[in-house]
Amino acid sequence: MNNTLLPLDIFYRWEKDVPSMVFLRQSLGTGEWLEYTWSETADRVRRLAAFLQNQQLSPGTRIGIWSANCADWIVADLAIMMSGHISVPIYPGQDMDSAHYIQRHSEMELIFLGAFDQMGQSDIAVLPDVHRVAIRGYEGHADYQLEDILQTTERMEDSPSHSPQALFTIIYSSGTTGNPKGVMHAYGTPAKLVGRALQSAKIEVADADFSGERNRLLSFLPLSHIAERLLVAFNGLYSNSTISFSAGLDSFPSEIQSVQPTFFFAVPRLWAKFKAGVDAKIPPAVQAQLDEQQRESIRKSLGLNQARFVLSSSAPLAPELQKWFLAMGICLREGYGMTETFGVGATFPADADPIPGCVGKGGDVSDVKISKEGEVWIKTDGLMVGYYKNLEATREVIEDGWYKTGDSGYVDDDGNLWVTGRLGSIFKTTKGKFIHPEHLEEQFGNLPELSQLLVFGHGMDQPALLASLSEYGQALAGNDLQQRLENSLKEINRNLPAHERISRIFVTTDEWTMESGLLTPTLKVKRKKTEQHFQALINSEASTIVWEQPIN
Repeated sequence: MNNTLLPLDIFYRWEKDVPSMVFLRQSLGTGEWLEYTWSETADRVRRLAAFLQNQQLSPGTRIGIWSANCADWIVADLAIMMSGHISVPIYPGQDMDSAHYIQRHSEMELIFLGAFDQMGQSDIAVLPDVHRVAIRGYEGHADYQLEDILQTTERMEDSPSHSPQALFTIIYSSGTTGNPKGVMHAYGTPAKLVGRALQSAKIEVADADFSGERNRLLSFLPLSHIAERLLVAFNGLYSNSTISFSAGLDSFPSEIQSVQPTFFFAVPRLWAKFKAGVDAKIPPAVQAQLDEQQRESIRKSLGLNQARFVLSSSAPLAPELQKWFLAMGICLREGYGMTETFGVGATFPADADPIPGCVGKGGDVSDVKISKEGEVWIKTDGLMVGYYKNLEATREVIEDGWYKTGDSGYVDDDGNLWVTGRLGSIFKTTKGKFIHPEHLEEQFGNLPELSQLLVFGHGMDQPALLASLSEYGQALAGNDLQQRLENSLKEINRNLPAHERISRIFVTTDEWTMESGLLTPTLKVKRKKTEQHFQALINSEASTIVWEQPIN
């Protein structure tokens, strides 16, 4: 099969060749699933595309999708492509100001609304002149309901295609600093990249003659993020995999056990929660003594016993956390990429063993080099067309076809890329020493008592650590927890250069969330805002372990 076809051409291929195969599965949160074959999916897409054409929108109109992941999300995305328009995804957890900015900046005229965090304020969440179409999960006012559209609109029978150079999506960055930037990608990008990515992960394409086990995907993280869009949506489309959609946090544990995905992608925050759940049931000191049968039981409980390719991306993965999964028999790889590079950059392919702390090689989909300033640069066929309506910012990050990532790193003698942090996060202490906070955060990444970590210390004599407690840490008695953290701090500091030793650990009562404004929609910590948020705690008593609230 030709995997260099454009997304719609692949879609038409499966509609014609394997109409009875199930493509999308929607969890109802009760253990039951709605299933849509390629034929049924195509019928929904064609009717929705006809509806969009009937709106008499100008070609290339920007159309939003603001929803948690669901089967309707994929249907809407394909219908936007088929009708000749451009999708603009918005994170389900996007804050109101950024969501309004994206709607205005993209000149959005219509939006698909599902379940999203601001749904309770839906009257003001969407700008007045943007038409609303309700999909699964939406409970507010809408101009149209998807199910009504599907029942009353005649199918589009044409099968249009587009130029590889034509835009199909504008993906806005999470806005860690300043307003989000709209990253433009063309149809030719997935056509050039996805087939090669499937080969690297050794994912077989289930064409009409395929007789093996089809690839199974579980979609949980926001499809508005480029990693989920590439690794789940386009992976599923190009390989003819089944994509199952979670109904939410409450049902996710049972859903992943039910699906037993063969390919699974998650962010470090979720991997840490997986481990914390095991730590809460099996003390970390006992885990080293587990035999293979017991480790298999853990893999099954996590829903990952049949996963052939497991990937972490979106934020740095702590090496000790990665080592834990490897020890459990789960070959967790780290993927490195950017929205601007369509999510590609570097990883370890399926036929190479991952090295904890290393993101691997560029391989067939990209080239990687380090600039004179120590910055990681990426060259790939997945490079963005540019930032929407921002030529100056585009010129700042692209040079001779290379994308400047803003990350520091190095390439070892074997050609493996090691990312050491964000150039913008480096700070200097009063002693004139430069500190790379991500490097220090890695040192504490395997402490079972802690969850989220932030090293800070600009203008201070020594760096300090701000942290939230894990489930395991919350379950410990106060004196035991205090002693454990003090001992761990001494042990870690013993192996650090004097200028990098952590002076104090500040422990927050609650986890840091998007709702509190401390995490981006991609679950990255907003460093400056988080430090400012806990300034009163940081300015408090000077003991070694400082608690936001007294422990029992």
